[in-house]
Parts: sequence; C-alpha cells; structure tokens
Amino acid sequence: MNKVYISCMIFLFAFSGCDTAKNILNSVGTPNGNLTTEEVVDGLKTALRVGTDTATTKLSALDGFYKDALVKIVMPPEAQKVEKTLRDVGFGSVVDKAVLSMNRAAEDASKYVGNIFINAIKQMTIQDAFSILRGGNTAATDYLKEKTTAQLTAAFKPIISKSLDKTDATKYWSDVFSTYNRFSNKPVNTDLTAYVTGKALNGLFYKIGLEEQQIRQNPAARVTEILKKVFANQ
Repeated sequence: MNKVYISCMIFLFAFSGCDTAKNILNSVGTPNGNLTTEEVVDGLKTALRVGTDTATTKLSALDGFYKDALVKIVMPPEAQKVEKTLRDVGFGSVVDKAVLSMNRAAEDASKYVGNIFINAIKQMTIQDAFSILRGGNTAATDYLKEKTTAQLTAAFKPIISKSLDKTDATKYWSDVFSTYNRFSNKPVNTDLTAYVTGKALNGLFYKIGLEEQQIRQNPAARVTEILKKVFANQ
C-alpha cells in the first residue's frame, strides 16, 4: 500500500464517520483491486474463523498439546532443576505424569474458547480489517490476542483448575515437590493453574498464527472464495 493511500486512509477514518468512510472507500476502491470494504472485512473475519477453528480442533484433540513439540507444556524454568534432581533419584515417572496432566488440562480447556473468539471476530471494524490485511504475517492473530487474552485467561483458569484436578495433575505436582522438598533446603512453590493457563494460551495463539500464515502464503489454504479473493495479492 503506497504512502499516499495510507495517509488518505488515516485522514478518512480520523475525520469521517464509519458509514461515510465505508462509502468513500467503496467508491474509490481498495488496495487489493476491486475489493469492497465489506469483502475485506468478511475475508479477514473468515480467515480468523478458519484459523481459530483449525487450531482449536487440533489442540483440543487427545495429545493435541502433549505430542506437539512446538506447544507441549513442560516444567517451568524454575522447576527444571527439580525435574532433573527427581529423575536422577528415580522419580522420573512422577514427573512424566505431572507433565502429561498439564497437557491434558490444556487440551481440555481448548474446547471452550469458541464463543470468545466468535465475539471478538464479530467486533472487527473496517479500520481493524485494513490494518490486518496489510499487516505482518500474524496481524490477525495479534488482533485476536489483544482483544481476547484477558477474557480467555479469566475463562481458562477455572477450567484448567478443574481439569488439573480431574487428571490428578495437582496431586502429581504436589507429589513432585513434596518429594523434591525432602531433598532440598529450598522448598519450591509454583502456581500450577496460572502456569498452565499461560502456556495453553501461548500455544493456542501460536497455532492460530501458523494457520494465518498459511492462508496468507499458501493459496491451497484459502478454502473459501472470499479468502481467495481477499488474499490474492498477498
């Protein structure tokens, strides 16, 4: 997008109402050929729906986190010394169960993000859409992350906590550190729920970002006509 067009866009949105801006843009065209503003917004919303659906389907499946090295949740850095010590003294199986349980909790929580994403996508404005269209490879994901992280964190925590209890993660976590603390003068205390929640969300947005990059860079990933049209010049 050339600098003159960007300057005009900024001026337009700053000093015109939303409907006025939409009408003017429709009359002069968009930087992607003959796209209307409605098509740009629809295309970006579709890209986010496809990306979030694909990512959450993958991650909420059995082993969606656990067997994906890119998002697998492992012991936090402050606990890795604990992990090594426990493995060295023969308690590796306890550590393995704790790690498995953390990932199962993340997989479980990922099943419940749909409505939060849908609401954020529905709220996308014309300004948001054009910014995303000409943004970086994960601009749509970054938009979604900004709009939903606080709400997702609040929603994830009780689900993660319940899921950790269901999979005995808190029990295994307690076992891990109770065992370690018998050998150490520096007891370790980590908020397991907060840690898993943060890692689960990081993994979720990472996967959504990968899906967005595919749509931007790979024509085969543009599974609808509007995606093909909007991202044709990417």
